[in-house]
Amino acid sequence: MKTISVLGSTGSIGKQTLEVVQASRGKLKIYALAAYSNVDLIEEQIRNVRPKMAVLMEEEAAVELKNRLKDQTVKILSGMEGLIEASAAEEVQMVVTAVSGSIGLQPTLAALQAGKDIALANKETLVAAGELVMKTAGDRGCSVIPVDSEHSAIFQCIGGNRDKVKKIILTASGGPFFGWNKEKLSCVTPAMALKHPKWSMGAKISIDSATMMNKALEIIEAKFLFQTDYKKIEVLVHPQSIIHSMLELTDGSVIAQLGMPDMRLPIQYALSYPERWESCFETLSLAGKTLTFHEPDHEVFPSIGLGYHCGGRGGTLPAVMNAANEICVHAFLAGRIQYLEMFELVERTCQEHKVLDSGSLDRILAADNWARQFAEELILRKEQDP
Repeated sequence: MKTISVLGSTGSIGKQTLEVVQASRGKLKIYALAAYSNVDLIEEQIRNVRPKMAVLMEEEAAVELKNRLKDQTVKILSGMEGLIEASAAEEVQMVVTAVSGSIGLQPTLAALQAGKDIALANKETLVAAGELVMKTAGDRGCSVIPVDSEHSAIFQCIGGNRDKVKKIILTASGGPFFGWNKEKLSCVTPAMALKHPKWSMGAKISIDSATMMNKALEIIEAKFLFQTDYKKIEVLVHPQSIIHSMLELTDGSVIAQLGMPDMRLPIQYALSYPERWESCFETLSLAGKTLTFHEPDHEVFPSIGLGYHCGGRGGTLPAVMNAANEICVHAFLAGRIQYLEMFELVERTCQEHKVLDSGSLDRILAADNWARQFAEELILRKEQDP
């Protein structure tokens, strides 16, 4: 039995992780659940899976949860200290990092420093601090196993071929606006951007998919997960979301991982690794299906190019890109800025940043904080002088 903590249990990945745990027939056990502020859902989850610990980032929400659960023995904590305790507890073997945004960085590092393996569903952790995270994992002998469908696919394909990789091909669904031009995108609303044609995801990642910023983040994530060069990472739009990514080898062979567009499959693989458990979820039938591939439109979706630029420059710049994007996504969802302004404001923040070496956590967090403040100032100016 593997004991796990789930950070972000009330989000899309977290909820599906609990489905995988339930389907594991006793092979997985929950030690801790953590979320931001959804008291109702985490209370329900606690009563169902009975963890020893639960964490809410918002202190007031944690107080309310504690009052609701006086009939339970679960330990209730709050804030970043709570997340870190849930991640580094002695009983925990693996931490599922499924929180949204760079909030996942510190608990992930704490878990690695405590010798825990990571099932990583939080792109932002490696984007902001890939070198630091992977070095810590290597120093402590821990595994970082990707949960993102694209990186899970590469992880499954790479096997003994690590020194024979010519190209990593990350597939992209294209999001809800594949084939649109900028004029049409100028009218996009949050409700439109949240309607992904293939995947059921949380709000933040749904918007990232709509802008293809998710692929920019995944490019940087792939660089660190697979210790490769950016010139070996390519993106192809594959609207059917059946091939989750591909690996081209030096002899010209291409290895692909295929499956249903169902995040429970890569979640289960990450939690079961190095085993491969039988699945009770829907399986893929290829009969009658057509698979197509397209080059991304870099003019309409400039996020991918920005990802290559920021990743290639390195240092604190990827953390800045990520933080600025988080602020802009939340502003767009709140109706404060337009869809196309997200591209503009993230790029502007990156241009204004004085890049430093990203060697320490403090420096990365400082760059993250600077980017959030700068992006917010840009948004306020637009609101005042649209």
